[in-house]
Amino acid sequence: MTTQPVTISTPRREALTRRVRWLVTATIGYNVVEAVVALGAGVVASSTALLGFGLDSLVEVSSAAALAWQFSARDHDHRQARERTALHVTAVSFFALAAFVTLEAIRTLAGSTTPEHSRVGIALAAVSLVVMPVLSVTQRRTGRQLGSASAVADSKQTLLCTYLSGVLLLGLIANAALGWSWADPIAGLVIAVVAVREGRDAWRGDTCCGADVEPQALSDRSSDTN
Repeated sequence: MTTQPVTISTPRREALTRRVRWLVTATIGYNVVEAVVALGAGVVASSTALLGFGLDSLVEVSSAAALAWQFSARDHDHRQARERTALHVTAVSFFALAAFVTLEAIRTLAGSTTPEHSRVGIALAAVSLVVMPVLSVTQRRTGRQLGSASAVADSKQTLLCTYLSGVLLLGLIANAALGWSWADPIAGLVIAVVAVREGRDAWRGDTCCGADVEPQALSDRSSDTN
């Protein structure tokens, strides 16, 4: 399903565009910190799941940066023209993440490394379970009001981070509490599978918005018609 044009007033569009820019800045800031912590902890613990989670954070940074580039254009037509490129950057980043994590998970399952416990990773996953849903819901609603497929795609990445935080948390706790070292690479493979699906949707542009247009956009459209 491709993006359908959403007619809203110019002041409303500019306000929503400013909100997207703010959300992009917040997403980039959090994910940079998240990536540094997850990758560092992943290297220390030889954890495929943590490495995959950290790389997913970098994918979110690249996606948010592409979105920031798109919305840095001052007029609506230029922003629309940049949208397909932004979606393709998101998709390629997802595919690269999936490939790396799959290889690391296979290597771990084959016995070349054994993941250790990571309290830092558990704490990080728990914090992300709180922060990411708030960012995702806000950005998704704003993107739909704008009719922006790339903004919605980026919000889906943020929502994906929420799910992955849950998967990561379960895998790390299972390893720490039960000694199930295989739970870590399995969690990594789950991250890879979801990343492939989201990359495919972003490449196709299957992210937004169709009939699911927010009431505010419909209200603005009606007022413009009158």
